[in-house]
Amino acid sequence: MKKSLLITFLMFTSLFGFSQDWFGFNRYKADNENIIASGNYPEVVFMGNSITELWAYYHPEFFSSNNYCGRGISGQTSAQMLVRFTSDVVALHPKAVVIMAGTNDVAHNDYYVEPKIVVENVIAMCNIAKANGIVPIISSIPPCSEFAWRKEIVNPGQTIVDINKCLKEYASSNDIVYVDYHSALTDEHLGLPEKLSQDGCHPLPDTYFTMEEMVKKAIRKALK
Repeated sequence: MKKSLLITFLMFTSLFGFSQDWFGFNRYKADNENIIASGNYPEVVFMGNSITELWAYYHPEFFSSNNYCGRGISGQTSAQMLVRFTSDVVALHPKAVVIMAGTNDVAHNDYYVEPKIVVENVIAMCNIAKANGIVPIISSIPPCSEFAWRKEIVNPGQTIVDINKCLKEYASSNDIVYVDYHSALTDEHLGLPEKLSQDGCHPLPDTYFTMEEMVKKAIRKALK
């Protein structure tokens, strides 16, 4: 699938979702079962939305060569990720999980979600991870100053900054490694510049190289 068509598809699913499997339990069910049956568990699982899903699509070698596992589902909110966290993360027995959530909450994909709820959902995922011996790593929400599929959302860039501030403070006070993609990628409008993104929200393939350097450093620090 061409990159532009893929992003259009992901934007469509972000807007309308898949109502018959709202939580996404079936998206990785077969893959999870194969991993569990083989006992070849990943070192790190990446939990997220379309940004994570595209990451695994564009750079599959990054995941395979490092024994990482992508579990991103386009359009998902932090609440949906929280509900599938056990089946898509805990069941795979990784050493660590990288959590990136919040973009679709800010975009009001299903309903309005207060920013504090996004933070609470990420904290809940961290608590589940810790309870199961998995090291949580929190990612900032990447910058976005306008959602192509939700242009009516006012000033999402600042909302993202506010949520990230809370996530960073929680991570710092709880000895959790925080990956600040936002500071590395944002422009003066609190958005993702054209040179890094086609639609202002989803990173271009080369943009993920910057993110990979950052997250690998974070993983090494978290697992030291």
